[in-house]
Amino acid sequence: MSKKKIAVLTSGGDAPGMNAAVRAVVRSAIAKGMDVYGVYRGYNGLLNGDVEQMNLRSVSDIIGNGGTMLYTARSEEFRTLEGQKKAAKHCNELGITGVVVIGGDGSFAGARALTNAGVNCIGVPGTIDNDIACSEYTIGFDTAMNTAIQMIDKIRDTAQSHDRCSVVEVMGRRCGDIALQVGIACGATAILVPEVNYDIEKDVIARIIDTQKTGKQHFVVIVAEGVGGVNDLAKYIERRLGIETRATILGHVQRGGSPTVRDRVVASMMGNRAVELLAQGLGNRVVAMRDGKIVDFDITEALDMPRVFDKELYEIAKTISI
Repeated sequence: MSKKKIAVLTSGGDAPGMNAAVRAVVRSAIAKGMDVYGVYRGYNGLLNGDVEQMNLRSVSDIIGNGGTMLYTARSEEFRTLEGQKKAAKHCNELGITGVVVIGGDGSFAGARALTNAGVNCIGVPGTIDNDIACSEYTIGFDTAMNTAIQMIDKIRDTAQSHDRCSVVEVMGRRCGDIALQVGIACGATAILVPEVNYDIEKDVIARIIDTQKTGKQHFVVIVAEGVGGVNDLAKYIERRLGIETRATILGHVQRGGSPTVRDRVVASMMGNRAVELLAQGLGNRVVAMRDGKIVDFDITEALDMPRVFDKELYEIAKTISI
């Protein structure tokens, strides 16, 4: 009887911990007697035949590396029905019956399409934004927050030395989780996220004024990428209050760096669960974390879930950051 063959790819934006997930997939598959293939540059690799069989040593010493050893790319061709059929055909030619897809919502939509084309796929949530509705945690989130807080702490040192206000943009287009948790961790005077409408006078200016009354002379305002406008906001604060104000966009540095222990462990657990599902002949599933435990959902159900923002934590932030 021939060995079962599966593959693993990373798609969309890179996230610290993706390598740990790849490592877990490869080693869990080999432990089950499967052949496992690495697909390079996301779905493009399936289209172009950029696929290589992996062994135990293929993933040695990658668990602490940022980025993804399999590289990542977006594929316009794979978005088409013809592209999906072509990818499935290449999998069939190699004897690959299942693929672990590590990425975000867009990657999972691709995984669903490939499953519908006849190749079982399991999604593993890898994105620093923590914006996968079915999972309370995504691979890379903890590392990104720690990277951001290290830089914001340095920015605060300068703001304090000069009695300045610093307006800092962190990543998160649709999701304010990085901004919220980093804002609490750095004691930000104001936190702006895409999930909550804000009034600049009430939610920024008034909070700075109230904090000034307590004797504080330097301030940090954290803004999620999805809110944007940090340069204009900094100019407004300076013009309105006469406080020297600087804007900083942390940008893609938040995606890089060696993953934290949490990201390495969660990635390893999720990668292992993905292989367990493929070993059972299952597809069209997404691995997730719920109540601290690794679970899985139907991929369509997962993509349709509404994301819930932690408004209680947001209110706590407003109470203690003044």
